[in-house]
Amino acid sequence: MYLNKAILIGNLTRDPELKSLPSGIQVATIGLATNRTWKDKDGNKKEDTQFHNIVVFGRQAETSAQFLRKGSSILVEGRMQTRSWDAADGTKKYRTEIVADRIQFGPRPAGAGAPAAAPITKEDDQPAPPADAIEYPEENINVDDIPF
Repeated sequence: MYLNKAILIGNLTRDPELKSLPSGIQVATIGLATNRTWKDKDGNKKEDTQFHNIVVFGRQAETSAQFLRKGSSILVEGRMQTRSWDAADGTKKYRTEIVADRIQFGPRPAGAGAPAAAPITKEDDQPAPPADAIEYPEENINVDDIPF
């Protein structure tokens, strides 16, 4: 049995780019940066950053393009795939990408991405009525009348 599975957690290096295939399916391309830190044999702290190309299809592509921005953290699960094509200068080009099966959005930084709140007017600033002021129906409800 063979396995082609990639799981990455990192930050976006740019805003997602959303495109449509001729069939109408949405495709988003995402740049993702991951890093690792370690100490070398002398005890010096070292850091390595890797950059990954992520491809997302369908509804997840639309959602990613709508809610994610440069710097957002995400978890990506998918498979690795290498594409090849002939460049205009006659050389063969290769690109390795992660085709995402699942994307989970990470926490948002405080104040980032939240829509601006509408100003509160006097009409909106009314306190909730007390619990005993709510008028409940007097009639009994038959469970068979509930449509679900």
